Amino acid sequence: MQSQAQIDEILRRKSDAKEIPGVVAVAGSGNDVLYQGAFGKRDLSKSDPMTTDSVFWIASMTKAVTSAGAMQLVEQGKLSLDAPIGEVLPDLARPQVLEGFDAAGEPKLRPAKGAITLRHLMTHTAGFCYDMWNGDMAAYLEKSGTPGIITCQNAALKTPIMTDPGTRWEYGTNIDFVGKAVEAASGKKLDAYLRDNLFAPLGMSDTAFKISDDMRQRLVGMHARGEDGQLAAIPFELEQNPEFHMGGGGLYSTAGDYLKFTQMILNKGRGNGNQVLKAETVATMGQNHMGDLNMTKMTTVAPIYTNSVDLYPEQDKKWGLSFMINTARTAEGRSAGSLAWAGLANTYYWIDPSRDVTGVILMQLLPFADAQCLEAFAGFERGVYAGLDAGSGQKAA
Repeated sequence: MQSQAQIDEILRRKSDAKEIPGVVAVAGSGNDVLYQGAFGKRDLSKSDPMTTDSVFWIASMTKAVTSAGAMQLVEQGKLSLDAPIGEVLPDLARPQVLEGFDAAGEPKLRPAKGAITLRHLMTHTAGFCYDMWNGDMAAYLEKSGTPGIITCQNAALKTPIMTDPGTRWEYGTNIDFVGKAVEAASGKKLDAYLRDNLFAPLGMSDTAFKISDDMRQRLVGMHARGEDGQLAAIPFELEQNPEFHMGGGGLYSTAGDYLKFTQMILNKGRGNGNQVLKAETVATMGQNHMGDLNMTKMTTVAPIYTNSVDLYPEQDKKWGLSFMINTARTAEGRSAGSLAWAGLANTYYWIDPSRDVTGVILMQLLPFADAQCLEAFAGFERGVYAGLDAGSGQKAA
């Protein structure tokens, strides 16, 4: 298959040139694996080659998984998309909006207008933010001594919101609260709930918040790009005994495991012989749930962790439960109405129901939205669509 060689060549070239650290990419239709490849090293300071079963921190790719777990509980009537979430999570019953700081540098807070709902949390319209894209929140955390979210301490969740619920899209800690809602509604810890209700039924045996001994043998090292653009390995690992499991970014996984999750979405809730979500639930998750609001540019205030993020600036992007939705075809060939998102260490996926195709590409590099990583992702995605187009041409002939 021509596109297979095309993808191999792009990813091998970028890895060999050390433009990106090692990479694993997989693509599939609902029923088949269409491509898989692994290039470069797991860790640039060691000799182990990258393998397709290598384990990555998938960060915010956790969000769709946590939200799928919450949607199972919505199906069962244990959670509601539109009831005030404060009924389930008392900490969110009386949210406060941060309106800047007074002359002495003290935060100015006021009660929010209206309640936060699960739908607001899943669409990033509840008002919560991440300090790496919001300077006021960075200042608030420092002033109040509140730990950052990545500590996985419960105190990290005690933050104000930046806008009234439902009035604006802002990417943030919302899905950590969705994880808390899963725990409250199910009576299980998030790791156990997701294992029993998604990972085990879908055969995702390499996906967990806690890195098992077996996973650790295949763990990929984190990397950073220095001032000169050169890549180097850096120490990085999420807290392995956290106060709470970070539903917004705590999972470690493999490309093959995550593909099982995205294929389940393509297959309307079915995977590995198990129906884990109703077909109508999956359809709902892929629809716009933010109305006239749009996803906006994410401007960095923490350049060591993330670049500014402005994906497909030429088109409006909507948010489903909990995916980015592009509203027009992309240059790479992704159909309008496709679902996608990413993780902070340059891990990416997309799901295109119109073409019955999905892809996952994993690297381990900070900061996020690295230009070379985005090039690798775009080349991979173009190659996948080239293969589909060649295949449909052959069938037609």
